[in-house]
Formats: sequence, C-alpha cells, structure tokens
Amino acid sequence: MFLRLQSSKGFTETGGSPSRSVYDDQPNAHKKFMEKLDACIRNHDKEIEKMCNFHHQGFVDAITELLKVRTDAEKLKVQVTDTNRKFQDAGKEVIVQTEDIIRCRIQQRNITTVVEKLQLCLPVLEMYSKLKEQMSAKRYYSALKTMEQLENVYFPRVSQYRFCQLMIENLPKLREDIKEISMSDLKDFLESIRKHSDKIGETAMKQAQQQKTFSVALQKQNRVQFGKNIHFNDRIPEERNEVELKRAFEEEDENEEEVLTVQDLVDFSPVYRCLHIYSVLGDEETFENYYRKQRKKQARLVLQPQSNMHETVDGYRRYFTQIVGFFVVEDHILHVTQGLVTRAYTDELWNMALSKIIAVLRAHSSYCTDPDLVLELKNLIVLFADTLQGYGFPVNRLFDLLFEIRDQYNETLLKKWTGVFRDIFEEDNYSPIPIVNEEEYKVVISKFPFQDPDLEKQSFPKKFPMSQSVPHIYIQVKEFIYASLKFSESLHRSSTEIDDMLRKSTNLLLTRTLSSCLLNLIRKPHIGLTELVQIIINTTHLEQACRYLEDFITNITNISQETVHTTRLYGLSTFKDARHAAEGEIYTKLNQKIDEFVQLADYDWTMSEPDGRASGYLMDLINFLRSIFQVFTHLPGKVAQTACMSACQHLSTSLMQMLLDSELKQISMGAVQQFNLDVIQCELFASSEPVPGFQGDTLQLAFIDLRQLLDLFMVWDWSTYLADYGQPASKYLRVNPNTALTLLEKMKDTSKKNNIFAQFRKNDRDKQKLIETVVKQLRSLVNGMSQHT
Repeated sequence: MFLRLQSSKGFTETGGSPSRSVYDDQPNAHKKFMEKLDACIRNHDKEIEKMCNFHHQGFVDAITELLKVRTDAEKLKVQVTDTNRKFQDAGKEVIVQTEDIIRCRIQQRNITTVVEKLQLCLPVLEMYSKLKEQMSAKRYYSALKTMEQLENVYFPRVSQYRFCQLMIENLPKLREDIKEISMSDLKDFLESIRKHSDKIGETAMKQAQQQKTFSVALQKQNRVQFGKNIHFNDRIPEERNEVELKRAFEEEDENEEEVLTVQDLVDFSPVYRCLHIYSVLGDEETFENYYRKQRKKQARLVLQPQSNMHETVDGYRRYFTQIVGFFVVEDHILHVTQGLVTRAYTDELWNMALSKIIAVLRAHSSYCTDPDLVLELKNLIVLFADTLQGYGFPVNRLFDLLFEIRDQYNETLLKKWTGVFRDIFEEDNYSPIPIVNEEEYKVVISKFPFQDPDLEKQSFPKKFPMSQSVPHIYIQVKEFIYASLKFSESLHRSSTEIDDMLRKSTNLLLTRTLSSCLLNLIRKPHIGLTELVQIIINTTHLEQACRYLEDFITNITNISQETVHTTRLYGLSTFKDARHAAEGEIYTKLNQKIDEFVQLADYDWTMSEPDGRASGYLMDLINFLRSIFQVFTHLPGKVAQTACMSACQHLSTSLMQMLLDSELKQISMGAVQQFNLDVIQCELFASSEPVPGFQGDTLQLAFIDLRQLLDLFMVWDWSTYLADYGQPASKYLRVNPNTALTLLEKMKDTSKKNNIFAQFRKNDRDKQKLIETVVKQLRSLVNGMSQHT
C-alpha cells in the first residue's frame, strides 16, 4: 500500500492531475483518464515487484536465524523452570517472615489509628476537665463558653463515642446548675444592695453637698459687694462669706482623695455574671423580668416610711439616703449594662417613687411644728433633689412640693414668733426707754432706726419716746426675715420671686401674728390707760420703721422697691388697726374708770339742803381725769381730744342715768341742788381745756343736756319750757319731755311725803297743784309725741 501511494504520488507529480482533467469539458476526457490510470497502476506493480525482490533474502535469513534460536530457547526454558523451582523452595521462609511483617504492619497501623483517635478525643476530655474546674472555681460564664466550644467544635469530632453522648447529656444539667447558682448570687446581691442603699445614698448626697457648698461659696464670694446694707446692723457680714469660702476649699481638699463611687461601695459582678450567663443561655428576657420585678418590690419597701419619721431629722435623712442609694444603683445598672434596665423603665420607676415620696412628705411634714425641723427637712429635700437631678432624674415636682412646705414653714415660724412677741410684751414695762449716756443711746440706735433731731440735741439723761419692746420687736422681725430667707435659699428661684416670698411672709407676720399679739395685749385686763398710751406710741414708731424693713429686704434680694411687681409691706394698716383698737380700749377703760368713780357716789336724795360743795367722788374723778389727760399729751391730738370728749359725754350720760334710775323713787330739791353743784364742777373741768385743741365751749356741750334739765328744775321755769317746746330757739331745747316728766314725778312723790302734815298751808298746796298741773301737761305732751310717732 505504501508502494502504491508512492507511485501514485509520482503520477501526480509527473502527469498532472487526471481528476481535474476528468471534469474538464474536453472531448475524450474520460477515456484519457482511464488510460492514464492504467498506466499508473502498471508502474506501481512494477515498483512493488522490485521491492519484494529486494527484501526477499533478508526474510529468508531471518527464518533461518529463528530456526537456530529454537534449540536455545528450549534449553532456556528448562533452566528457567529449574531456577523457578529453586526460588520457590528458597522463598518459603521469606513468605513466613513476610506474613509476620504484614501482621506487624497491621498492628502498627491499628496503633497509629488508635493514637489518632485518642489524640482526637484528648482535647475533648481536656476541655471537659477544664469545664469541671471552671464549675468548681465558680467561673460560670467561662464554663458556659467552654460548653459552647465543646458542643460546636469538639463533640462533633467524637460524637460516635459513648462517653461523648454521656457528656452531651450532662451539659443541660450543668447549665441548669449554673442558672440556679447565678440566680442565687443575684438574690444575695439584691439583698446586699438593699442593706447598703442608705450608705450608697449617703455617699452620693455627701458628694452633691460638697459640690454645692463649693459652688455656693464661690457665688457668694463673687457677690460680696452686693451684700451690703445701708441701715444700722442690716449689713450681711463679708467675713462670714470669706470663712464659708475658706471652709468650702478645705472640705474640697480633704475629700478630694476620698471620692467614692458606687462601684467602690457595691460589687456588681454578680449582676454582670448573671446577665452574661442568661444572655449566653438565651434566657436574657427571664433574667430582666426577674430583676425588674425584684427591684420594684425593693422600691416599694424603700418608699415605705417609718411611722415616727417626722419626729427627728435623722428619720427623714435615712428615708432619703435609702431612696437615693436605690436610684443611684439603677442609674449605674442603666449605663453599664445593655437592656437590663432602660431609660423608660427607670423613668416609670422614678415617677412611681416620686408620687409616693411627695405623698409621704406631704403627710409627715404636716406633723412638724418646729420651724428648725421644717428647715432641715427643706435642706434635705433640696439636697435629695439636687443629688438625683445630677443623675438625670426630673425633680420639678419636688420643688413644687417645697412651695407647699414653705407655707407650712411660714406657719410654724408665725407660731414661734407669736410666742416671741408675747414674751416681749410681757417683759415690757411700757414706759419710755431711759438713757444716761452716749453708749446707751448708740445701743438703742443700733437696734432700732430712730431719728429725732430734737432728742439728739437734748442732754443726758433723756428718754426715747417708745418702750423697750419696740427695738426688740424690730430685731425679731428682721430675724423672722432671715429665717424666712433660709427656706427660700437653694430653691432655684429668681431674686424677684425670693423678694416676693420674703415680703409676703413678712406681711403675714405683721398683719396676722404681730397684729393679733397687739390686739390680745390691748384687751388684757391688767393693761391700764398708761400702758395703752405707750402702746399707741410704740405702734407709731413701728409703723415708721416699716420703710427700713423694706430697705432691709431690698438689700438682701437686690430687687428695687420701684419694681412694678414688688409687694409693699402692710405695716401701715397693721399698726393703724392696732392703734385704733388701743384707742377704742382707752375709751372703754376710761369709761369703765368713770363708772367705778360714779359707783362710789352716795347721794342723799331726800336732803333738804345741799352741802354747799361738790361731792367727793366727783372731785376725785376730775382729778383722775386731769392726771390721765396729762399722760395723753404724748398721743396724737385727735386721739386725746376724742378720749376727753368721750369721757365727758360718758360722765354726762352716767349722771343723767343716775337721776333717771328706775330704782330711785324720790328726789328732793336739796338733792337736785347738790347734783347741780357736781355738774357745775364738771362744766368747770370742761372749760379748763384739759386737752388742748378744742374750739370754744365744744367740750362743755357734753353736759348741755344736764345743764338745761337742771336749770329747768332750779328756776322752775315750766311755763317757758312748755310754751317754747319744739321751737329751735327754745331755752330748754335739749330737755326731753319724758326725762322731765320722770324727774318731776320723783320730786312730786317727795313733796307729798314731806308735806303730809302741812297740806293745809296755802303755799305748799299751790306748789303741789302746780307740780300736778305740769305733770299732766307733760304727760299730755309725751302722749301726743307717742301718737305722732
């Protein structure tokens, strides 16, 4: 075939392409192609024949060689067979040894497999042993992490072994043990912080107090120049501010190295461990619910006050420190854990606690009657509020509560100052303050803002017009303002609000407490006219001092009195009311004194002739009135004039009532004449102007009714009286017909009794008839008046 291909190749090269010529459209192309193909075949056959002839001898030689090798091959076969037999015999021992080697190799492989498996199990066992050690060492969070590694990494490698199944079955029990142990630790922690809440709160409040003291001292130092007053001892000492600032710096230095945090006082690791453990176990929600539930229970216990908490400030302090400690712990838990407590939860808990705290404080503070205790309570509430505000809790409702307690504080102050004023009034001698030298004068001036140029010009010894109670009251009013200011401090209120509070509380002191004490003093039975006069003088000077009290408040608050909303002090109305009451009491007591003298009157209503001089009781009464009206010279003119007029009118009325007394049945003309002498003395007293300022005979008009009545009886001018009755120009215009009739009937009865044996005398009979005639006319006049009315 190869030869054919070679010949074919030659054909192609030499004769051109016969196949191409076949497809040419030449005539006889096919025939020519066939001829050429036959020629090509013949050429190839010739070449093949030549090649076979060329290799034939070599083929023969090869056959000959094979025939020669056949004999050698048979010999070789015999030798190989013999050699194989020898090898088989010699290899039997090798086979035995080889089998031993194979057996050893299998054992070695098995040992290697066992070692590999043991190496695979050994970390599991080591981790499990580590788990046991962690459990023994109470490293529960690490133990849970080890369990996770065992379950996720190690157990899958050896899950086919039985011991691994036992371990897997034991892990849930270990987890439950860890949960129980960690929960037990949490319960111990909750019990521990319940016991130590007061210590935590005390530390937090102490730190807040130190910071506040330091800040306040700096503020006071910056405002030293505004702390000066202009009146006497009303200046706030600058030295006190410097001392407070120095003390604040010293306390800051002392406590700088002792600043404790809540972590220093409480070990929070049980909470962290428990939270991590429950988080790892996927039961974090259960832990959070349990923690919050238990803390709410503890909050209710902390918020429950002791029954006697209101008795001492320590009771309130323990109450506040426990609450502060509770919420400081919650705030710490909020910031160092994620999700255990939330801001919404703490806000809800605080709002619940705040409502309870306000209710408790409102109830217990109502029992406080000591203003010092109320003030300490206020300071504790402010410190309590500032401390919790520093931890982010809203405390506006606490400051609103302080305004309620402020009203109660003012009430306790008013009660306390009621006793103070009462003691001052009881210790007062109600006489002008005597001074013998300049030192005593300066002492009084330093206590009370008194200014009188005339008094300053006088030489020693001299007297202040007011009594000793006036400077004492002024000092106590300032002390009250200081006490009221103490409560207003630290309330986070503006100076305007503090100024308004001080003025309102001072007004309450003046209008309620001092006014009530003055009225009670004025109405006391042992207070005489001299004392009442001194009280009026005292109230006048106290009223004048009110403007200094306003300046005193202004210097404290730095709020000008010209401010639109500034409250004015009501001292003017307070002391004016007290003066009016004292004046009324003077009139009353003066009238009572007149009544006492009048009761001493011992007229002989049947006397025939007068004694020729005024009655002794009346002269004593007039002398008394003269001495009293001398004391009244220190009173305002109108008061003295009103008192004098009131006394004369009351005396006139009393004398008139004495004549018209229903128990008096008979009056003689001699008694009327004696009575006339007494009235003349009264008129002389009135005309002597015992109190200056009356115009003309104004004071004498107090006795005009008596004078006209007595003149009527003395001159027996009945015809004129009856004829002119009702006329504006009547001489006896002030004589009432009924009064004249009553007195005339008493004289008629006396005339009958005295003239029973002389009735046959013509003059007596005429006089008796005249009396009877006048009586009838008076009765007719009285009856006509009644019918007309």
